[in-house]
Amino acid sequence: MELSLLTPEQWKDYELLDCGDGRKLERFGTVVMARPEPQALWRPSLPEAEWEARAGAVFRKSKGSDERGEWLLRRGTPQQWFVGYRNAAGLSLKMRLGLTSFKHVGIFPEQAANWDYIYDTVLKLRAGGTERPEVLNLFAYTGGASLAACAAGARVTHVDSVRPTVTWSRENMEASGLEGIRWVVEDAMKFVRREVRRSRRYNGIILDPPSYGRGADGEKWVLEEQIGEMLSLCSELLERENCFVVLNLYSMGLSALLARTLADSAFPQAAGAAAQQGELYVEDAAGKRLPLGVFLRFRR
Repeated sequence: MELSLLTPEQWKDYELLDCGDGRKLERFGTVVMARPEPQALWRPSLPEAEWEARAGAVFRKSKGSDERGEWLLRRGTPQQWFVGYRNAAGLSLKMRLGLTSFKHVGIFPEQAANWDYIYDTVLKLRAGGTERPEVLNLFAYTGGASLAACAAGARVTHVDSVRPTVTWSRENMEASGLEGIRWVVEDAMKFVRREVRRSRRYNGIILDPPSYGRGADGEKWVLEEQIGEMLSLCSELLERENCFVVLNLYSMGLSALLARTLADSAFPQAAGAAAQQGELYVEDAAGKRLPLGVFLRFRR
């Protein structure tokens, strides 16, 4: 089994400037920020004084919390702003960013490598005779993958349990000049179980599950306990041909081999398909590669 290392190569509005000592220094559009990154185990390349001089926003964890914190802003640094993403194949997106109390800003830049794949795959499905591919995006966050599928002509169902996040996704759709995405505010597992009972079918399924989460009605999600059932249910929803799957796992300690074995167990469509698995990463200005998740994807 060959493992692939993928990084987005067409970001003009994103740059990893440096990383190390459990932090990363990034540029999103015109905003430079410093925030925690547990995967950055090495020493940074730039001196601390340069980090301090360049960062307009610095995230500090709250005492006693591993997740929550606050942003320290230099005068003139916005709380919200927009960035764009464009690739050579014609995908063009515009997304709003914002500084959240969980250190996230609204996009995961490494996922652009999957957005390119989704856009290209939907175009190929349409060229092969599937006029409006049906695509399901689970744990969909602010919708980069949903927008990529929609931009290529898919009929997209976007599922996330957090209503403000779905509202954010809708803003990104409108900013990108797109329309027609179906928004579902619901626990992903509950939604998938109901779709199976309805005998629904999708040409594409995208999953980006967190390690841990809560559904819209307090449902508990624990990745290690429920990912097997989730993939098994998704297999029942996936068309047997003219279909694709994108699975992303960013929990520390999970491997590409694990993702491939999960997919082989759940999806008969993956057998004989050109499945691709590996790691997503971004590279800083000094050439250090920062791993940010594992992926598995195939098309049949």
